[in-house]
Amino acid sequence: MNNIKALRTAIRVFESYGIPLTGKRKGANFYEDLKMDRVFVSGLIYELESELKRELEDEKIAKIQTPSELIYTLLRAS
Repeated sequence: MNNIKALRTAIRVFESYGIPLTGKRKGANFYEDLKMDRVFVSGLIYELESELKRELEDEKIAKIQTPSELIYTLLRAS
C-alpha cells in the first residue's frame, strides 16, 4: 500500500473517531488535549493497524501520544 493511500485511510479512520487532522489537532495529546481514554486510543490504533495491514510493537504503541506520531509510526512500519 503506498503512503498516499495509507494516509487517506488513516485520515478516514481518525475522522470516524471524531479527530480532525488539521491545524493544531494533529499535534494534540490524546490523553490531555483530546481527553481520550486509553481504551479508545487502543481501539483507534487497532483499527488503523487492521485497515493498513501493519502491526506496531507494544513498546512503540506505549510511547505514542499524538495523532501525528501515530501516523508517522504507522507509515514507517513494514
